[in-house]
Amino acid sequence: MEFAFEPWHWFVLGILLILSELVLPAFAALWFGIAAIMVGILFWLFPMMGFTTQIVTWIILSILCTLLWFKFIKPLSTDKTKAGLSREATIGQVGMVIKIHLEHDLTTVRFPMPVLGSDEWNCRSLEPVRVGDRVRVIDILGNELVVKPHNSNNENL
Repeated sequence: MEFAFEPWHWFVLGILLILSELVLPAFAALWFGIAAIMVGILFWLFPMMGFTTQIVTWIILSILCTLLWFKFIKPLSTDKTKAGLSREATIGQVGMVIKIHLEHDLTTVRFPMPVLGSDEWNCRSLEPVRVGDRVRVIDILGNELVVKPHNSNNENL
């Protein structure tokens, strides 16, 4: 008795490969699973496909899916935050004062893009500031940023 490969075998293989992404650290098995499901659909539409043709089609579709991922989809998911960047990348960032705390001379500043993983920071200001003022980061002290008023006419630090 010879084993007959059926379209549902490809669907099961595809689902197993996609589910394996839950335990694998790489993001590669997903594309092999999608390719297997696509081969299952092709084999269902064209039942005269031989086993060798199915394997070659699966390999080609796996490569295409992986290349399409790296070329078109992955660039859309790049991290645009400043999280994890060095001190030098943080100094010079400009934000807006959204709250002034009278105790401990703290202000809350919101940045247009997250700085060190957060878009709002408690900051110490070297000069008096008001809500709505733009400030520039000049130093980092522990968990606080040190800021001073930003004048768009001044040169960048």
